Amino acid sequence: MAEILTGTLPATGHVVSLQPVVRELVSRGHTVRWYTSERYADEVETTGAQLEPMSPHLDMFAGPLDELYPERVELTALRRVKWDLKHLFMNPTAGQAEELRLLHERRAADVLLCDPGFGAARMLSELGGPPWVSVGSTPLTLPSRDTAPFGSGLPPSSSKAGRARNALLRYVFNNIVMRDVLAHRDELRRRAGLPSSREDIMGSGVSPHLHLQSGVAGLEYPRSDLPAHVHFIGALADDVDTAHVMPHWWEAVRGLGLPIVHVTQGTVSNTELDDLLLPTLRALSQEDVVVVATLGNATSRSEFTGLPANAYVAPYLPYHLLLPHISLMVTNGGFGGVNEALRHGVPLVVAGRSEDKPEVAARVAHAGAGVDLRTATPDVAALHTAVRKVLDTPSYRHNARALAAQYGEVQAGPRAAALIERLARSTSSEHL
Repeated sequence: MAEILTGTLPATGHVVSLQPVVRELVSRGHTVRWYTSERYADEVETTGAQLEPMSPHLDMFAGPLDELYPERVELTALRRVKWDLKHLFMNPTAGQAEELRLLHERRAADVLLCDPGFGAARMLSELGGPPWVSVGSTPLTLPSRDTAPFGSGLPPSSSKAGRARNALLRYVFNNIVMRDVLAHRDELRRRAGLPSSREDIMGSGVSPHLHLQSGVAGLEYPRSDLPAHVHFIGALADDVDTAHVMPHWWEAVRGLGLPIVHVTQGTVSNTELDDLLLPTLRALSQEDVVVVATLGNATSRSEFTGLPANAYVAPYLPYHLLLPHISLMVTNGGFGGVNEALRHGVPLVVAGRSEDKPEVAARVAHAGAGVDLRTATPDVAALHTAVRKVLDTPSYRHNARALAAQYGEVQAGPRAAALIERLARSTSSEHL
């Protein structure tokens, strides 16, 4: 049995995305120690892993970011991204790597397992630690000659002109736009005793040993230079949610026999419901559909006043019970939710521009499984047109179901565990 040392950034999306993988590893008899904030003790312990708590001063996500770091509030979008990369992701890396090293010294790990934003695993591995495995919970960030830089939202191109465009944009992105961030990274590496890195800023979180990419190949852009150590593992969900049930009105909604449209702003970008959720309710108020909305943690209220007659809301709905009955999802582009929708063959309307959401939306459109509205705040008319287009055009559901067939061929937990076991065996054999 292998000894697995897992590390994740102390943020909900990063922790939750690794749960199916860790749960499967533990079920196979492997020992998994999970290094993250003590705030996630329950999430860790439900997988059967042992929590190794991160020191509080290394937890950069201990509360609302704008409250913890008021200096970032007034920054423009690009400056805020750069500030976050330096202060939230890079600055604590050396301290986190040292705590990981002590854990490895106490009981040697065969493999380090992490999310791509957690640079400490890479640092420890480069300093002589075990090989590391990254689990991608966003679209693939690895640079390619066939794709524009991650974050641009541009479609791929493998033509001669397209590859020239991609190379030029990558040079500008890394050497001009992100020059100060790369210099900051190299200074931190120098202090840790490591040489400067020539890697792309967005690709540095992809392990050269083994990368487990959530999603399926049909959703990702085609890449002629995709490395052999990158494997698609399907949706990072394991349908173990037994704590939540469907609301009392659900069976009546199903019995209406109308198309059901689900709208969500996810679990993070849901503080301003007028961005997407409320406009969607207004856009569809006169349509022969039922709209089911989830509020996430935007509010704990069970009631929601002023609802159209065809709309229902809940704080949370278990997707494995909801999505098999949905005709369309309207979403701000959280990658986990998009994977879940497509796993169930549900086409999408995507409206999101923060974090990785432009890349998620662009891939959905490229796969023909939905519409990219290219804004986080669509108006009622645009939403109405997009929803009707997806509902009335059979190709969207056809393409979504084709992707669902790919998801059905692989389970993230078992596939990931098998690949990690193979790496652990090869590591052990090298030490014989």
